[in-house]
Parts: sequence; structure tokens; C-alpha cells
Amino acid sequence: MTNVMKPRDKEEVRALVAWAAAEEEPLEILGAGTKRGLGRPLQTTRSVDLSTLRGITLYEPDELVLGACAGTPLADIEALLAENRQQLAFEPADLGPLYGAHVAAGTIGGAIACNLSGPRRIKAGAARDHFLGFTGVNGRGELFSAGGRVVKNVTGYDLCKLLAGSYGTLAAMTDVVVKVLPAPEKTRTVLVFGLGDEDAARAMGAALTCEHEVSAAAHLPEPIARRSAVGYVNSGGKPVTAVRVEGFPASVQLRCTAIKVLLSSFGPVEELHGKNSAILWREIRDVERLLPQLERAVWRISTPPVAGAKVAARIAARLPAELYYDWAGGLIWVASAASGDAGAVVIRDALRESGGHATLMRAPEAVRAAVKVFEPLSNAVERLSVRVKESFDPRRILNPGRTHAGR
Repeated sequence: MTNVMKPRDKEEVRALVAWAAAEEEPLEILGAGTKRGLGRPLQTTRSVDLSTLRGITLYEPDELVLGACAGTPLADIEALLAENRQQLAFEPADLGPLYGAHVAAGTIGGAIACNLSGPRRIKAGAARDHFLGFTGVNGRGELFSAGGRVVKNVTGYDLCKLLAGSYGTLAAMTDVVVKVLPAPEKTRTVLVFGLGDEDAARAMGAALTCEHEVSAAAHLPEPIARRSAVGYVNSGGKPVTAVRVEGFPASVQLRCTAIKVLLSSFGPVEELHGKNSAILWREIRDVERLLPQLERAVWRISTPPVAGAKVAARIAARLPAELYYDWAGGLIWVASAASGDAGAVVIRDALRESGGHATLMRAPEAVRAAVKVFEPLSNAVERLSVRVKESFDPRRILNPGRTHAGR
């Protein structure tokens, strides 16, 4: 049975990690634990639960900056920002339900550690692009800080970029500072019905390259669209391609009208207003509603948008799977059988020609222990990654082996 330790402050985190380093005792580092099923299974008997480190420590709406303890629920942060008509522009996904956890239980530290980014990634960038500073404890048991309250404060090595997406293998973050942005006053979504994957890719490309700025583009094949809670999406019996437009009301109205004209050459179009737009993009972002079978493996594939449909076709030709596209075709969510290698060989073969990478987001422990959950690294990158790990965590006690065997 795992011994769960809940430090009350950053000094207790430091003391726990220092003790573990001295004893060479591996630790599982987690926030709320909503994404414990992401990554290779850990072989640890002790967990450091950072969910007790919560609370907003800094919020200056006029300066567009927010600081919080790493265990602060994302839901609390988003509620505070909404009161001030602001948002986390990187649109972090609530992936907890994908692993059977409760809705809205994830933490800001977990979102940054996993570099979670939603549909707005194509416009606003990834979580790491909004990550300004942090305090954390490295694998030596040393408390350290990096970054600041504005991007220009970063000098030398940008450790924020390094920690974002490190999955708790380099440091246990106790506090984070992020950039926030104004929330859009109005949101609309243009839908195009009946497009095959290749035509949908062309339609999304046309929307992204026109002069009318869009903030998200996705394509749902018919079986996936049928699962949406939005009537316009689930009732047509056809694939649905969606393009989101955000901003000031007059601008949104003008751009929506122009985009509907542009996309009408691809197929019938419709427009979703704010409430239904929010529901649809939350479904696309959080995955679980659209790929709900908990018994199936789930892959997250990143590839050039122009290659997305071709990659998906190669996978579908060799693997029984369901899938849909985000990021204008550059992100493909795939549900496959959770047996054997969960389709790892087929999926990575499909990426070889076009480039990109695949992450096994969900699968039974036995599968995650047997296959490479994250994209295999080149020899040069592998050597560099080992050196970085040794610098931060020489005794390999922080989430050991979560991303790659031996690390």
C-alpha cells in the first residue's frame, strides 16, 4: 500500500524530498491525482500529495498576472478569472474524467506539469508559453525559484519551459505564476456538415489562412459527432467541421459572416451561439465525452495539420479505431483496443512519413509498462535528457520512470 504524505507548505515539501534523497527512496509527485494513469506506471511506495498547497497568492488583473500554490484547483482559478472577464488562454483540458476521476478536480500545477493545452493552442500557444515563474523542490531537496511575473524577467536558461511538460520528474512545484488574458466578449462557431477528412482539412486550412482570425478548428467524423451534447452537432447524421471565432461582438459578427461565405463552398453551414459553442469546445478539449469507453486505450497524436488526414487514414487501414481532429488537423485523438501494444506499432509507423509524435494517454498498467508511452527520443536528445535529469534529480527519486524507462 502506498504511503501518502501531504505536506502543508513548501518547507515541508523540501524536507520530505531531502529525506527521500538521503534514503534513495523514490517518490510519486502528484497534485489531485486526476492524471495518475498518464505515463509509465511508477514503482513507488510513497506519494507526495501537493493538493494541500492551495490558494491564490497573487492576482493583478490590470497586469494580467496570477500566482497560485501548485495544488490550487483549476476550477477555483477559472472562477476567479471569470469574475474579472479574464481567462487562461491556453485552455487547459480537464482530463480527469478520461481516467475515471471527478470533473473539475485537476490542479494548476498538474496542468503546467503536463503542459496541457486545449483547442486555442493554434492561436494562443501552449501552457508553457503562459508559464512565467515557479518555486519548486528539486531531487536534491533544494528549494529554488525561476522566472518572474513577466516574460522579460527570464534570463539565462528558461527553466519554466523545461518544467512545463516534465511530468514531475525534475522538480515538485509548490507555486506557479502564469500570464492571463482578457476573455472574449462573444464566441461563435461556424459548422460545416458532411465533409470527409481530407475535405475537412482543406476547409480548416482555408479558415486558418484567411484574413478573419479564428481561435480553433476541429473535425468530428459522424460517429464522434453523434456523441456531442449539442443538438446541431449530434442530430445531422453527418461529420461536422467546426471553426471558432472569438472577440468583440461587432468583429465576431463580421468575421462569422465572412467565414460562412468562405466555407459554404465546402458544404452546408450553420452557426452556433455562445452557450452551445462553449459546450462543443469543452467536449473537444476534454475528450472523454467524445471517446467515452473507459476500457479502450487513448492516443494523442501531434502531426503537421496538412498531414493529419493521411496519418489517420494509415491508422484506420490497419487498426480498428475511432478518432477525431483538433488544432485544424494537427492533433488527432485516437481510441484503440487496450490489448497487446494498443496499436503502438501501427500508429508510430503511420507517423514515420509525415513526422510528429504520439503519446499513449490512457491504457492498462500492463500495456503502459510494455510499450513506449511517449515518443522514443533520438540518441542525441536522449543523452541530453539524461543529463538534465541528473542535474535536477541525480538519485532519480522524483516520479522515476514515468516518461522513459530508467529515468
